[in-house]
Amino acid sequence: MEVVELRAEHWPAVARIYADGIATGNATFETKVPNWEGWHASHLPEHRFVALVDGRVVGWVAVSPVSDRCAYGGVVENSVYVDADARGNGVGRALLERLIESTERAGVWTIQTGIFPENEASIRLHERGGFETVGVRKRLGKLNGVWRDVVLLERRSDKVE
Repeated sequence: MEVVELRAEHWPAVARIYADGIATGNATFETKVPNWEGWHASHLPEHRFVALVDGRVVGWVAVSPVSDRCAYGGVVENSVYVDADARGNGVGRALLERLIESTERAGVWTIQTGIFPENEASIRLHERGGFETVGVRKRLGKLNGVWRDVVLLERRSDKVE
């Protein structure tokens, strides 16, 4: 497995993996995959990666800023998605490690993520990556007419002065 920068030519595979995650009903509040332009504009280019196995995209990770206010310049929210056929093989861990390395180098002091409680594998992945549960945001939003809770996790850099 190789982890490389996510580029526009990876988008069809990234979009497919994202669509599969959306279809589970336990990965995101999103109900459809945006186009490349929309996705590209909302994710920081220097902190997005894909995992390749034999040249095939099997997972991706990216971050978005949580706010455009300067006080939050070092706070991002991450997403990580792994192809169903590649789960359990360390893909998510490798992607998250690369993301943490990248964000730490850039001075990001907090990576946060919101995960549905039912997505236990993603919660465990993040915990193994040094994320801690901050709390549960009860009935944060509706997905397909059903109120959903979201577990808020964050990872604080120990390199911030």
